[in-house]
Amino acid sequence: MRRLPIYFLIDVSESMVGDPISEVQDGIANIIQELKTDPRALETVFISIIVFAGEAKTLVPLQDIISFYPPKFPVGSGTSLGKGLGHLMFELRKNLVKTTAEQKGDWKPIVFLFTDGVPTDDSSTAIREWQSNWKKTANLVAVSLGDGADAHILNQLTENIIHLKNTDHSAYKEFFKWVSDSIKTSSESVENNKSGFELANLASANLEEMDVTKDSRGENTHKVDDNFVVISALCQNTRKNYLMKYKKVIKQSNFAGIELGTKSYRLNGAYQVDDTYKELSGNEEIKLTVNTDELIGAPTCPCCGNQIAFAVCQCNQIHCIGDEEVTTCPGCGNRGKYGAGTGGFDVNRTRG
Repeated sequence: MRRLPIYFLIDVSESMVGDPISEVQDGIANIIQELKTDPRALETVFISIIVFAGEAKTLVPLQDIISFYPPKFPVGSGTSLGKGLGHLMFELRKNLVKTTAEQKGDWKPIVFLFTDGVPTDDSSTAIREWQSNWKKTANLVAVSLGDGADAHILNQLTENIIHLKNTDHSAYKEFFKWVSDSIKTSSESVENNKSGFELANLASANLEEMDVTKDSRGENTHKVDDNFVVISALCQNTRKNYLMKYKKVIKQSNFAGIELGTKSYRLNGAYQVDDTYKELSGNEEIKLTVNTDELIGAPTCPCCGNQIAFAVCQCNQIHCIGDEEVTTCPGCGNRGKYGAGTGGFDVNRTRG
């Protein structure tokens, strides 16, 4: 039986931390569960998962559905689409079985690219390689999870761009059912259709084909995902990393008869991350800051429960503090008393 390779190339940048990454994790598990009940998919479908943030890695190598165990998804800093694509093409070259005089090779692979933000690297070289070597030999479906993805860049990779408009639980559940149905449909059609590629019907108010003409950004030189502000911090009690995620909001106002939009960022949540965060974040040093006047809300520490998760040491390390009289910075070890100040000041942010 010829294999139908399915690759999931998934953005696990900091903007995905929290509910989005949990929904993707549960969605992949549901896809596998669905496919295990389909006899045709069991025979033909092989699945691999590649994740990318500042770096890319293979989370699950290409394998049959029976052997597949849904993984826990990590999070990293940055959205290096170029490294994600580069790693995907490396895996395709390594794994695909070509047709020879002695054997039938794999069916044309299908790639599902999930992303919720803009690339923070210059991905033009990887995009050109994809266009030259893989665009005709693999089917790619790009999915914008919410409104933050750059349709102009996705359109350079594929004509199949899907927009998940709502990102609540029911919308994600519906979306992953559509992905399962698309894989089943493709696995059934491989014997009759040379491409073996057939997406399921988009019969949902939450899913639509993305209109690339409405996205005018077009520049592939982003250094930061401006849809979110993410602050990296250290717990002073556990020394574990956590992230504070803020989502952009635009407040409209009228000044002297002129309509103005004021940008700020509202707290979305605080989340503990494990050691894979550093592995996927890369070593590129980028000095990015945000003024605290732009941030709305402050969380408690997700690692130890301290009531203040947003204290800043003179070494610029952000960490949590409790009701102790003297606090020790988990970054530099400096000991001192903290107080509340007035007015905004700049703090370090990550690439999102």
